[in-house]
Amino acid sequence: MFFRNLTLFRFPTSLDLTELETQLAACALKPVGPLELSSRGFIAPMGQHHEGLDHVIDGTHWLTVGGEDKLLPGAVVNDLLQKKLAALEEKEGRRPGGRTRKRLKEDLVTELLPRAFVRPVRTDALLDTKQGVIVVDTSSRKNAETVVSEVRRALGSFPALPVNAEVAPRAILTGWIAGDALPEGLSLGDECELRDPSDTGAVVKIQRMELSGEEITKHLEAGKQVTRLALVLDDHVSFVLGEDLVVRKFKLLDGAVDQLESSEREDVRAELEARFALMSGEFRRLFLVLEAALKLSKADA
Repeated sequence: MFFRNLTLFRFPTSLDLTELETQLAACALKPVGPLELSSRGFIAPMGQHHEGLDHVIDGTHWLTVGGEDKLLPGAVVNDLLQKKLAALEEKEGRRPGGRTRKRLKEDLVTELLPRAFVRPVRTDALLDTKQGVIVVDTSSRKNAETVVSEVRRALGSFPALPVNAEVAPRAILTGWIAGDALPEGLSLGDECELRDPSDTGAVVKIQRMELSGEEITKHLEAGKQVTRLALVLDDHVSFVLGEDLVVRKFKLLDGAVDQLESSEREDVRAELEARFALMSGEFRRLFLVLEAALKLSKADA
């Protein structure tokens, strides 16, 4: 398992997680009910055949929020609704009013929910207690907030807030592509997004191109600023950093993955443990670099 996108939140390093396994168990995923649209709760990170909702390596916790969502397409509901409305209009000789339409739609949803297909979902998260940061494997702020809310529900209190930079990320990213010195270990990738500062300004997306070329320079001279930038850390990790501080396209490179291939493991659990240990270690290195470069604020103790 390797995370692909990283949405980050800070929490105090003084947070007590000694009873986390028990707290997560009290909020384990329950099957979605007949009249429910969705259900959320914690599941075993390593899969249903492995026990434990909290897997810990070197102060880093691996949690997984699972879910079940009912698939009830709006087009199906609306089609049946229109048929019921047409039948009612023909019977009563008048078009049903708004309240009747609303009641019929609610009745339809109640009727269809027990027969709807259920789609399982999962979102992984990493809690680094040494750095006081929770990483959710998604680029969606809404999905990330859902995971943080589930952790908060389990703990009773979880003062986690989205990471915040003391300097404008857009200014830092633009400076790096314009020739400012990058933090030690970081190098430019081959992808970026540039935007005109005005609300209706142009957006330029560049992929698979040398980012120090003449074309980039012209965009910068025209006043465009970098809002997303591909970077590489020590030939171990490649990623795209956005001005929203979300890390996208997170990928471990051969320099890191070679460590996995150099040793043999007997079972799936050992393999997953090794992958999580590698990924969490590489993330911690990356976070320390970004924390210093962007002056990421810490959570209150």
